[in-house]
Amino acid sequence: MKNLALHWKILIGMVLGILFGLGMTTINGGAQFIANWINPFGTIFVKLLKLIAVPLIIASLVKGISDLKDISKFKNIGLRTIGIYIVTTVIAISIGLLLVNIVQPGNGISEETITKLTDTYANSGGVQSKIAEASKQKSSGPLQFLVDMVPDNALKAMSENKSMLQVIFFTIFLGISMLLIGEKRAKPLKDFFDSLNEVVLKMVDLIMLFAPYAVFALLANVVVSSNDPDLLVALLKYAMTVVGGLLLMITIYMIFVSIFTKKNPLWFLKQLSPAQLLAFSTSSSAATLPVTMERVEEHIGVDKEVSSFVLPVGATINMDGTSLYQAVAAVFIAQALGFELSFVDQLMIVLTALLASIGSAAVPGAGMVMLVIVLEAVNFPADKLAIGLALIFAVDRPLDMCRTVVNVTGDATVSALVAKSVGKLHDNPVAKNWDDNYDEVK
Repeated sequence: MKNLALHWKILIGMVLGILFGLGMTTINGGAQFIANWINPFGTIFVKLLKLIAVPLIIASLVKGISDLKDISKFKNIGLRTIGIYIVTTVIAISIGLLLVNIVQPGNGISEETITKLTDTYANSGGVQSKIAEASKQKSSGPLQFLVDMVPDNALKAMSENKSMLQVIFFTIFLGISMLLIGEKRAKPLKDFFDSLNEVVLKMVDLIMLFAPYAVFALLANVVVSSNDPDLLVALLKYAMTVVGGLLLMITIYMIFVSIFTKKNPLWFLKQLSPAQLLAFSTSSSAATLPVTMERVEEHIGVDKEVSSFVLPVGATINMDGTSLYQAVAAVFIAQALGFELSFVDQLMIVLTALLASIGSAAVPGAGMVMLVIVLEAVNFPADKLAIGLALIFAVDRPLDMCRTVVNVTGDATVSALVAKSVGKLHDNPVAKNWDDNYDEVK
């Protein structure tokens, strides 16, 4: 396995993890064995990625801004980034609504299946916690997301990965302030962050050596902890509608890549594939962020000035896969429970899903919280909300894995588009290896 490309190693780990998980489901006590002896290695890997996410964002964003030499360039990058993210999110939601109205997966769900799903999940802690969290978010004012973006304690914000927007705000503030004091005065601090950036990137390289084995552990655990197979089959039409929309969204990304960056879409996907495979395994854009940044900068050729801003912001506010899923899920639930949605209601889904994606946590399960907000926006009956979530809860984890792949692919695509538009997309990027400087320390 030593000479295989990283994406092949991770793919082999995924396949073996799925097969091993399937095998262990047939053995009495197999699920418990994986939970006790296999899954902890996957958990450690995800924690390592989250461990370096905040230091990487701070170091790379400060370096990127301080290298600009001109604040107007940062403004240019920022406006283009936000604009493209909004466009791709609206496209994703529209695709979801189009497909779910054509396929109508909710019309094929029997009363028996609805009853079984309701009995299994409606009163579960998972569903109830999503409803409670959504109610908390909805009760906030319209500008609460701006208030939440500004930290009152920078160190506290850095201690929590869910406070990513606060970390980004503080880091941008710090980087711009460094520009304003002049290059000479800022040089000692800039040198520190330059060095920190190199160290954290080396940590990414070292962590990725463990990736194939961690993916094996994560996928094996997902397989043995999957829900009732009969329920999964009943929801297959819905799941296929979501997956079809996600594949269509990736196709649109690749069209953008081909037209605007003049890069080969298949080459682009190959370079990004380790990040996509990790996104699938971890279901977390935040955990995958360090790998996404490394692949985009060193393998696709996006300059750090662009990637250090576009990718962290994207991991927080750009959730195309999740937004598409919300559109499909909201209409599916309405179809299954006989709740009529007018054209105006579906337009409201587009607007609410777009706004809900901003500031939503880049962690597993955040999509269901956003879905509750979307359903409440179209006046879905409150007494049926738990039943609606129960309908899709059985397949939420596998679909979460798929939509996270789209979220990460969208972030990478937008970073390439922005980089090309400002002349910061390099044709011959140089990838670094974990042992590049090993001779100096032997």
